[in-house]
Amino acid sequence: MSLFITFEGPDGSGKSTQISLTAQYLQNLGHNVLLTREPGGSRIGDQIRTVLHDVTNTEMDPRAEVLLYSASRAQLVAQVILPHLQAGGVVVCDRYADSTFAYQGFGRQLDFEALQLITAFATQALKPDITIYLDLEVEQGLQRKVSANSAGKGELNRMDRLAVDFHRRVRQGYLEMARAEPERWLVINACDTVDNVQQQIRQRLGMQLGIKSQAAG
Repeated sequence: MSLFITFEGPDGSGKSTQISLTAQYLQNLGHNVLLTREPGGSRIGDQIRTVLHDVTNTEMDPRAEVLLYSASRAQLVAQVILPHLQAGGVVVCDRYADSTFAYQGFGRQLDFEALQLITAFATQALKPDITIYLDLEVEQGLQRKVSANSAGKGELNRMDRLAVDFHRRVRQGYLEMARAEPERWLVINACDTVDNVQQQIRQRLGMQLGIKSQAAG
C-alpha cells in the first residue's frame, strides 16, 4: 500500500526527530519506507540544494529561486518518489511543494497562480496523502536555529537570514493552507514534548492507514 507523507515546519521545530521516529514506526508496521528531503534527495537535486542554501548568493532573483526549487523537486519526484510509490512503498519527505507556496508565495509574495502551474508541472501533479506541519512561533524557531548554529549543530542558510516579517508571512501561509485542506493537513504545536507530538502523528497515521485498508477490502 503506497502512502506519501510530507513534513513541513521551520528549522528548530523538531522536524528531523519526528521524521525519524515516524519512519521507524512505519517500518515496524511492515511498510517499505523511503526517507527523502527537499531540496535535494537526488544527485542533481543535491547540487541545486548547494546553490539555494549558499549564503553568498544574495543576488538570487525570487523567480530564479522558485525555478531552482522546482527543478530539484521535478528530479526528486521522477527519480525517487514516484517509483517508490508505484512499487507500493511509503515515502516520508522532509518538505515538499507546500514549502514553495509558503516561502515563495506567502513569504516572497509571488504570483500564486504561477506557482501552482510551475508546481503542477514539476511534480506531475503529485500531492501528499498527509502533510504534518510542526508549528512554532517565528521568534522561537529562529532562536532555536541560532542556538544550534552556535553549538555547531547546523548552519544558517540563505533563507534563515531573511527578515522576521518574511518568516511571519511564511508561518501564516502554512496555517492558511492547513485550514483550506484540513483532510490532508495535521497541525501540531512543536513546543509539546517529543512523545506527545509523535503520539499525535501516530494517531493520524493510524486513521489514514485504517481508512485505506478498509477501502481496499
